[in-house]
Amino acid sequence: MYRTVLIVGGVAAAAVCAAFYGTKRAESGERCSLVQRQKNAATVRIVYDEILNKGRIAENEHIYHPEFKVRGITRDATREEDRAAAEGWRKMAPDLKMTVLLVVADCDFAAVHWEGAGTNTGEGNGFPATGRSMRVRGMTFSRLVDGQIIEEWTSFDQYALLKQLGLLRE
Repeated sequence: MYRTVLIVGGVAAAAVCAAFYGTKRAESGERCSLVQRQKNAATVRIVYDEILNKGRIAENEHIYHPEFKVRGITRDATREEDRAAAEGWRKMAPDLKMTVLLVVADCDFAAVHWEGAGTNTGEGNGFPATGRSMRVRGMTFSRLVDGQIIEEWTSFDQYALLKQLGLLRE
C-alpha cells in the first residue's frame, strides 16, 4: 500500500506541476513528444546515477541551466551551493547509494522518488561522522528548459535522517 500511495502521490504531484506550468512548450505552443519526456527523465537521472552515486559533478555541469536555482523553504540556493551540498553528502557518506524508485516526466517537469542509503563515516553538510547507517526516501521536482534543469525542489524526511544518525535527543 505504501508504494501505491507514493506512486499515486508522485503522479499526482507531476500532474499538479504540469497543470500549474502547462503541458505545452512555452516557446512553440506545441505539446512535447514522448521523446522529449524521455530525455527529461534521462537528464534528471544523471543527478542520482552520476553526480550523487559516482561523484561526477564537474563532468555533468551541462545538465544545469546557467540560471539554475534550488528552491528552498526559507531561501533559494545557487548552483555553486548545490554543488557544495552534493560534495558534502558524498563526504558525509562515502558509500552513498542513491536509488531512483520512480521518475515521472512531462514536457517541462520531472518528478523523482528516490532513496538514499549509506554510512555516515565522514563530515559533510554540517554533520559530524557518527559511524551510523542511514536510509531515507524523498522526492525531487525539477523544471527543465531546453533540456537543462533550471529549478529544483526537494523534500525528504530530515527527522528520520537525524534520528538514524543519533543526532536527536531521545
